[in-house]
Amino acid sequence: MKTLPGDPATSDRQPALETRGLTIRFGGHVAVSDVSAAFHAGTLTAIVGPNGAGKTTYFNLISGQLRPTSGSVLLAGEDVTRTPPSHRTRHGMGRGFQLTNLFPGLSVQENIRLAVQSRRGGRVNLTSMWSRHVALIERADHCLNEVRLYDKRHALASSLSHGDQRKLEVGILLALESEVFMFDEPTAGMSVDEVPVVLDLIQKIKQQKGKTILLVEHKLDVIRSLADRIVVLHNGCKVADGRPEDVMASAIVKEAYLGSKVAAHA
Repeated sequence: MKTLPGDPATSDRQPALETRGLTIRFGGHVAVSDVSAAFHAGTLTAIVGPNGAGKTTYFNLISGQLRPTSGSVLLAGEDVTRTPPSHRTRHGMGRGFQLTNLFPGLSVQENIRLAVQSRRGGRVNLTSMWSRHVALIERADHCLNEVRLYDKRHALASSLSHGDQRKLEVGILLALESEVFMFDEPTAGMSVDEVPVVLDLIQKIKQQKGKTILLVEHKLDVIRSLADRIVVLHNGCKVADGRPEDVMASAIVKEAYLGSKVAAHA
């Protein structure tokens, strides 16, 4: 059974990821305001809210693309607030983006192989062929099998469909052996046929012992099928946090996330 913040089973455990009073201002605009949340291993948390609520900005603060005005980010108890994204990646944080973040001019296999090499701390040896690095290639191919891209391993990443590029990005996170996975609208722009494949991949990650997943998503059916917990942001503030059935039933969420007109008729 999953546990959530406030449950006795989590109160004494160190969070896999935590934000404390996280705030960022752009001039006079406060994009994220004093957001505190603890995320524990073995849970999938959906971060939801209307457009402009601060969801992606919150992700950017957590993963290091942005520096906060105030507050802190802790990864497995370590304060990483001022560290670059590369440091957070080496320490177990994997981030997927709204727009895929790949090496388009390299093959599918090379994209994964570079992630494997990065995780293992290997350096490029210009006097040898990469095909000789059997362990790296085998690990890369294993990840490609996991995301159902092995048959396309020699294709250029740029030649893949949008859905396959999303799958490749998930494969890279697997190759990095991430402990904390962050997915920012992973099904955006996908065809109806492609969505179930990516959701299945996220479900498989969720089933792995000790993984922590944060998911920004607009599709309510996706949230209901995957989330153990929902955090709602509105105008940069955290306005709700709890179990999906409780959060989605609250009046403030119906107004903030679904719109006041829906709430008025609920």
